[in-house]
Amino acid sequence: MTRIDTSPEAGPPAIRVRGLVKHYGGTKALDGVDLDVSEGTVLGVLGPNGAGKTTLVRCLSTLELPDAGTALVAGCDVVNDPRRLRRIIGLTGQYASVDGKLSGWENLYMIGRLLDLSRKDARRRAEEMLERFSLTEAAKRPAMRYSGGMRRRLDLAASMIGQPAVLYLDEPTTGLDPRTRKEVWAEVQRMVGEGVTVLLTTQYMEEAEQLASELAVIDRGKVVATGGVDELKAKVGGRTLKIRPSDPSQLSAMQRAVAQSGLDGIAGAHAAVEECLLYVPILHDEHLTSVITLLGTRGFGISHIGTHLPSLDEVFLAITGQKSTSVPSDEPADRASDTLPEEVAA
Repeated sequence: MTRIDTSPEAGPPAIRVRGLVKHYGGTKALDGVDLDVSEGTVLGVLGPNGAGKTTLVRCLSTLELPDAGTALVAGCDVVNDPRRLRRIIGLTGQYASVDGKLSGWENLYMIGRLLDLSRKDARRRAEEMLERFSLTEAAKRPAMRYSGGMRRRLDLAASMIGQPAVLYLDEPTTGLDPRTRKEVWAEVQRMVGEGVTVLLTTQYMEEAEQLASELAVIDRGKVVATGGVDELKAKVGGRTLKIRPSDPSQLSAMQRAVAQSGLDGIAGAHAAVEECLLYVPILHDEHLTSVITLLGTRGFGISHIGTHLPSLDEVFLAITGQKSTSVPSDEPADRASDTLPEEVAA
């Protein structure tokens, strides 16, 4: 599957956040967050469980009032102009928020009416969205009888009823199987292709790499890193040089030689005995050349040389100190499944 957001500077910021702060009692869920999301692009927001991702989405969608800072979304101030903002945003949370007792069609029609569409327009939009999300055959079936993937597609359809300029996707594929997850990705791709700006929170590294060209990593309420996928990988140490000695018994001596010469980088060279490989973090091409030259002059035989960029999982671990997971909850736990008020029902 190809990544779809390849131009992070496609337009002016659709979302601009400066110094956003939010407390829950003694807990500072957001601690001076700054973010920009260009119009018609996807910003992937990564972070460990409890980092502040869901609180950020709640503040930007007017579900929570920030304690300090400013946020403009599509030109609307989230604090001073919430009613107008609610008309031009959509939100799909970690859990499907549709009414299980209503049919798919009834859910979408109801949301259209809550957004002040006329009866005729609400019917038209409901039918358009059902067709678009491949739910026409199940339109009259109660949503409680939908599969998990169908309910998530219905949720996305609901978020698009009002034709939002900005869409918040808060861990939208949590709990879905890989095939259904890719179906949701395809719908997100189509939305972005139509000019929708997306702020995506996720703990799935593959999801972030597929959907977003710009990433922000949040940890303990602060943005600790921003940039493109490759840029963040480079920040964490760039390439890693992999060297296999011709004589496996020389692996430890090879590691010592690199360390004693000061060429083992900030993170240090690592000898993987089971793989019989020496891993050396490389900062630039001259560094790589120096390591190979050193080993040659010291008489080490080399049977294999290779380089690789760190995976996004490794980047996440290096920046936050925690492994990425698929844990669905975020801070505070009892707020994760809240739905939007009537004016934001989609």
